[in-house]
Amino acid sequence: MKKNLITVVIFALVLVNLILTSILTISILPETKKANELITQVCTAIDLELRSGAVTSDAMRVPIDKVASYNVEEMQINLKDSGDGKKHYASVAVSLSMNTESDDYKKYGSAEQLAEKDSLIRSQINTVISGYTFEEFTSDQQAVQNEILASLQQLFNSDFIVSVGFSKVTSQ
Repeated sequence: MKKNLITVVIFALVLVNLILTSILTISILPETKKANELITQVCTAIDLELRSGAVTSDAMRVPIDKVASYNVEEMQINLKDSGDGKKHYASVAVSLSMNTESDDYKKYGSAEQLAEKDSLIRSQINTVISGYTFEEFTSDQQAVQNEILASLQQLFNSDFIVSVGFSKVTSQ
């Protein structure tokens, strides 16, 4: 008789444990999903901020056979005054890498279409680079390239341009 009573008590405890576990799962699962979505959004935002349009990683996502390039001829640009009393300039030739699979590439990406927009592209590049001092420009050219990329993507209202690089750089 004692064995049956202990078995019934154990069975009752297992049943109560199962019921409480299911209640706990039902009440916590939606909150966990919400927390996971929030964590994903925060991680995405941090990744974007850390990369801030990082040129190399975006270009790496596009296979090399799907990338076309457009070269902007060498430009001489006056750099922002750094307070040292000297005039500084940068001479840069810029290369734009574009995703040929993008719908906007078909709209803007051909050599003829980009040649028509060359003055706008050069203006954007000039505006960005002229906002840097000599020290800023020489110490972090990747930041300059990232800012040019963001500026051009905003100009075209598209992300078919996946990277910006300097094919030639001289600064003084």
